[in-house]
Amino acid sequence: MTTSSAQLAGFAGLLADETRAAFCLALLDGRAWTAGELARHASVAPSTATEHLHRLIAGGLLAEERQGRHRYVRLAGPEVATLIEDLSGFLAPVPTPARTLRAATASAALARGRTCYDHFAGRLGVALTDAMAARGLLDAANGMALTGAGRDWLTGPLGVDPVALRAGRRPLARGCLDWTERRPHLAGTAGARLCERAFDEGWVVRIGTGRAVRVTTPGRRAFKDLLDVAALG
Repeated sequence: MTTSSAQLAGFAGLLADETRAAFCLALLDGRAWTAGELARHASVAPSTATEHLHRLIAGGLLAEERQGRHRYVRLAGPEVATLIEDLSGFLAPVPTPARTLRAATASAALARGRTCYDHFAGRLGVALTDAMAARGLLDAANGMALTGAGRDWLTGPLGVDPVALRAGRRPLARGCLDWTERRPHLAGTAGARLCERAFDEGWVVRIGTGRAVRVTTPGRRAFKDLLDVAALG
C-alpha cells in the first residue's frame, strides 16, 4: 500500500495555514482546549476556529472529546506531537522582541523549562537528558536509546511502573530537537514517564496556564539526588 502524491499534499495542507498551525502548537501542552480558547489564542472568530478544527479532526491531527455540553479538542496522539516537533526542528527560531515586560518574562520562562506535549523541553529538558546520558541511562551516541541501566533507573529509583514502559507503537526513547536550545531533549515513552512522575511528585509545577514550568524546591533536591543535576529553574 503506497501513499499518493495527492494524499501527501492534502495532509501537508492541514498545517499550511497559520491558524491551524497555531492551534497545533498550542495543543503541544498536552491538554484539551475548547474551540473558544483556541479562537482567542489565535485571535480568530469562533466560526473561523470551528471551520479549521473540523478540518484538523477530519484529517486525523486532532481528536474531539465531549463532556456534557462542552466540546474539547486535543492532539490525536503522541505521534502527532512528534510530527509537529520534527517539523519545528527544521525551522530556525525567529527572534521576536518582547513588547512588554510580561511577554519577556513569559518568553524567558518557556526557554527555561516547558512541556513539549508530554515531556520536558527547554533548558530543563536538555539538562535532564544530558544528565541521563552522562550516567549511562541514555545512549545518545547512536540516536537516543534507553539503556538497560536507564530502564532499571526508571522502574527503580524513579518509581515508574514497568508496565508503563512496555513496547508499543511509540518509541521508548527518541531525541527531539529543542527549538530554543537547538540540542536534543528526551521524548518518547521514557520522556513522558519522567515528566509524569515529576508532576505527580510535585517536583515541577506549571506557571500559569501555559506550557512553561518551574522546578520546585523538593524538585531541585530530587533531581540532585537522582541525577546530580543542580541549578534547575
